[in-house]
Amino acid sequence: MCVNFKKGEDGPGAAPAGPRPPEAAPPAPGRPAAAPPAPSRPPAHVRVEGVNKAFGDFQAARDVSFGLPEGTLGALLGPSGSGKTTILRMIAGLETPDSGDILIGGARVNDVHPSRRGIGFVFQNYALFRYMTVFDNIAFGLKTQKTPKARIRERVGELLSLIAMEGLEGRYPGQLSGGQRQRVAFARALAPSPRLLLLDEPFAAIDAKVRKELRSWLREMIIRLRITSIFVTHDQAEAIEVADLVIITNEGRIEQTGTPVELYRDPATPFVARFVGESLILENYGRLIGFEDAPLGAACALRPEFVHICPPGQPVQFGNSAEDGEVESVSFRGASLEVGLRVKGFSLTAFYSLENPPVSPGDRVKLLVYRVYAFEGGKARLVNNSRLASQGNGYNFVI
Repeated sequence: MCVNFKKGEDGPGAAPAGPRPPEAAPPAPGRPAAAPPAPSRPPAHVRVEGVNKAFGDFQAARDVSFGLPEGTLGALLGPSGSGKTTILRMIAGLETPDSGDILIGGARVNDVHPSRRGIGFVFQNYALFRYMTVFDNIAFGLKTQKTPKARIRERVGELLSLIAMEGLEGRYPGQLSGGQRQRVAFARALAPSPRLLLLDEPFAAIDAKVRKELRSWLREMIIRLRITSIFVTHDQAEAIEVADLVIITNEGRIEQTGTPVELYRDPATPFVARFVGESLILENYGRLIGFEDAPLGAACALRPEFVHICPPGQPVQFGNSAEDGEVESVSFRGASLEVGLRVKGFSLTAFYSLENPPVSPGDRVKLLVYRVYAFEGGKARLVNNSRLASQGNGYNFVI
């Protein structure tokens, strides 16, 4: 595939795109689109302002601040122990901040009981009552609110249609698949028509194939219902595919907030540059051709799509910018090959088209490194190969 990256055009490192436009949710396969039940209250606007939380000597949240617009699906993304679940639990009222404010719908809720915040919560392990049927699990919150029986039947019926599980209301959780149990948990959280939906690693207990299907389904449902939602995950693929806005956490702090495209194209810190995408960290990257102006010993993040392997037997474009490298490994990745390379003592990775002449471990190849994310003073900055940039307005590579 021939790809042109010109100044001002899209490509790795191009200007961030705006928020994702609303999408029309397709109906479940083989079913007509069900009219969504209207929420009884308007969607919440969530703000977390200067929140701190410690457990003994461990600081789980450090001056956490972010906002989530109405109807937005947000993701708290970070590694284990980064504070994302603690933040979610404080929004839910299951933990109390040491300082700072949490606002839902413009109202401060720090001292409001969890049951009065208008929140639906989906737990990682479903937390279904195993001795209750699907119907009774979904109806649980409505019964505790002393909702009339006729309205309970009506509401549970609406939700069974929404999650495509009509006819299964008499089954018990042990008779359901993992994906079905998670759908029931989702319906139970929605039953009281919450203003805000919180989900704690909702796909973690599900196998990979069902997980991918379920996260697409979840996004469709949330768009259809127009309910403000926040979910916790450590899986960047989930966050990028599902969320409108991603909040990246690290050691209790917010590293960066933005759309998936913004975070991928314009990481603000070295941590985000390492965490989002498939990056390798290079120390003293100024040894690479076209990056000689880098400060001595400076580090950078390099993604596979920033490296181009010149196909053997073909003319080398921008030859005076090309590095000599040795192929160390070749792995089949479906639509392309992932090639491990050794260049000037660096271990690099690049994608390589199946349409190109084959390469094997031990082969000597020419390659171009055309951009990196340079680390400077706790910030990350996109830096283009200066030699390539001086040779024309665009780069034309076969990848």
